[in-house]
Amino acid sequence: MTQAKVTDAPQKFCEFLTQKAHEANKRIVLPEGNEPRTVQAANICAEKGIATPVLLGKKEEIENVAKSLNITLNEKIEIVDPDTIRNNYVDRLVELRKSKGLTPEDALALLQDNVYLGTMMIERNEVDGLVSGAVHTTANTIRPALQVIKTAPGQSIVSSVFFMLMPDQVLVYGDCAINPKPTSEELSQIAIQSADSAKAFGIDPKVAMISYSTGTSGKGEDVDKVRDAAKLAQEKRPDLLIDGPLQYDAAIVPEVAAQKAPGSKVAGQANVFIFPDLSCGNCTYKAVQRSAGVISVGPMLQGLKRPVNDLSRGALVEDIVYTIAITAIQADQIAKA
Repeated sequence: MTQAKVTDAPQKFCEFLTQKAHEANKRIVLPEGNEPRTVQAANICAEKGIATPVLLGKKEEIENVAKSLNITLNEKIEIVDPDTIRNNYVDRLVELRKSKGLTPEDALALLQDNVYLGTMMIERNEVDGLVSGAVHTTANTIRPALQVIKTAPGQSIVSSVFFMLMPDQVLVYGDCAINPKPTSEELSQIAIQSADSAKAFGIDPKVAMISYSTGTSGKGEDVDKVRDAAKLAQEKRPDLLIDGPLQYDAAIVPEVAAQKAPGSKVAGQANVFIFPDLSCGNCTYKAVQRSAGVISVGPMLQGLKRPVNDLSRGALVEDIVYTIAITAIQADQIAKA
């Protein structure tokens, strides 16, 4: 494999996330405020100065969770009782969703969901980002963001990446959480978004569009989609190194690349992997994470105006900590853009 840059090495990458998040000094709302892993992660983030965690929930419940975990809650953690603020957002939510005929009663019902409530806090600039998903589904986390925050200018799709902290380098996997069956056009956008995300976090992207076939060796609708997507992405962003279709081994193993894709500037040294569909991507990231004992940071959502990030319901405390860090960094990058 190629020599990793400083931020490509897993330990250095985690240090990079912690330092950049500390410098960003952002407030991140956590709608699942009484969930044990979330409480632990919030405490770590507060202690290390990664972010100011804002836990939504009843103070007594959260304190009881902390007590059961033998945790003394850091004084920098903010606890907000949803019942005391929910009515503050009814009128604004009705205004945002008036084209859908949303009534005040409907808005208040939606705001019973802490994810909706946290999303409205972002929309009103009261917090800088949101992390949820330890007990909520991906759809529960993302739907309010798509309805309230919407996509960033120039973006027509929301996708995701995981940062996979392998023993000797950090790999970027996309899209493993959002789009079930992307078209060639959508796949090209996911590739570009993922490459830009890699660059934003100190990784020089070499993007492999993954398929069951390398180059022109295979035929069929699925491989043709990947081939077309790679071509579209190359045309849109000639400044990026993008190649495909590539099998995973050809993308990452130099010896295999020399046989299957001689002359490729990506094969054998890829660090950004774009999977052809959600089934392939999700299965791959979970297999690598669990079988190899790899920390996976994310999923980090791409394409939204403001940062909202989803967690796997199987997320470890460490996964949540680094997802909070990534969210803080994203918020800082968006503010400076």
